[in-house]
Amino acid sequence: MLKSSLYAALLLCATVAHAAPDAQSLLAATDAIRNPEKPFSLTTTLTEYRNGKQTDTSTLAVYSKADKAGGEFRSLIRFEAPVRDAGKLMLKSGNDLWFYDPATRASIRISPQQRLLGQAANGDVVTVNLAKDYKATLVGEEDVQDGERQARHAYKLALAAVSPDVTYNKIEMWVDQQNSRPIKAKFFADSGRLLKTAYYRRFENQLGVLRPTETVIIDGLDPNWVTVMRFGGYGWRDIPEGWLQKDYLPRFKPE
Repeated sequence: MLKSSLYAALLLCATVAHAAPDAQSLLAATDAIRNPEKPFSLTTTLTEYRNGKQTDTSTLAVYSKADKAGGEFRSLIRFEAPVRDAGKLMLKSGNDLWFYDPATRASIRISPQQRLLGQAANGDVVTVNLAKDYKATLVGEEDVQDGERQARHAYKLALAAVSPDVTYNKIEMWVDQQNSRPIKAKFFADSGRLLKTAYYRRFENQLGVLRPTETVIIDGLDPNWVTVMRFGGYGWRDIPEGWLQKDYLPRFKPE
């Protein structure tokens, strides 16, 4: 009887130890790894490759802070290079995205799905809390290769958009079982077609947390069409509220 009770207790402990995590909490944990908790700035460099050869590049200064009420990030993006784009701005407020061109002094609303450079869409370069925009479901566990070609045991999440104005209708994401780091993600169109696959890699200590400093994006149809997003120059930043208002864009001057 004692042996049976002990076996039952051990079985219960094993079951608890291997209990499936809450999918939404796991997604929120990946958000915390990708996004600093306080207002910050960084530099994002996009580089497009076709068949291994560089074809285009762009450098952006990103300023982001979370909205105190809902937790959604608001971001101001300033184009720094190439010269033809220098000074252009993009503003994300909620799920609204605005583009400002100093040449025309006009602010126009744009789509987050619109391609910015290579496989990077407008919605890919602004700071996003996926746990706010998607409902996560735990699909299961899988062994996958990460962006450094290392084997990882991962939780697989299926993300379904909670509103029609987010960048992607559906995402599949693989999260490292040991530390909740995002490993890779697949992004799908409304039709179900695979748009691209992204690998999160080169984790470095930035603002107190090991964060991915590079995302490699591979086209869903042509694996030789690759866009690399590199993140650097992280810093805590006091971001004035005015910077995040559409009407302020014509007057914006970086400090």
